Amino acid sequence: MRISELARRSGVSANRLRRYEAQGLLKARRLDSGYREFAEGTEREAIFIAMSRDLGFTLARIAEVLPRYRSGRLTVADMEALMRERIAEVDAEIATRRALRRRLVSHIAWLREREARRAAAAPAPRNAFTQARRPRR
Repeated sequence: MRISELARRSGVSANRLRRYEAQGLLKARRLDSGYREFAEGTEREAIFIAMSRDLGFTLARIAEVLPRYRSGRLTVADMEALMRERIAEVDAEIATRRALRRRLVSHIAWLREREARRAAAAPAPRNAFTQARRPRR
């Protein structure tokens, strides 16, 4: 089947399918016309790859798992373990972002405090009345 047919059947855009093929995740043979020809069953693989990407798995990680998926050796327990690993990665990312947020808030407080100390130490600005030159007598 051609890429447009695979895109229609799988719900995965042709651009994503081209990227997956370029990364070696999907296999297609080239016709003399230059068109890609995907084998039947590629639809299932394309959906698996797209769903894995949507869950945040890297293409490299998907490439590691894909042979087991293709051969039917990837069990539900295996997929659950992979998703739990991904959850742990997301939790670590969240912790990192929260720590960064705390540092940003702390830095804002430090800047404000510094500015307040500077303002308190600076001489009071003169108003327009005291700044005007008095005429000499």
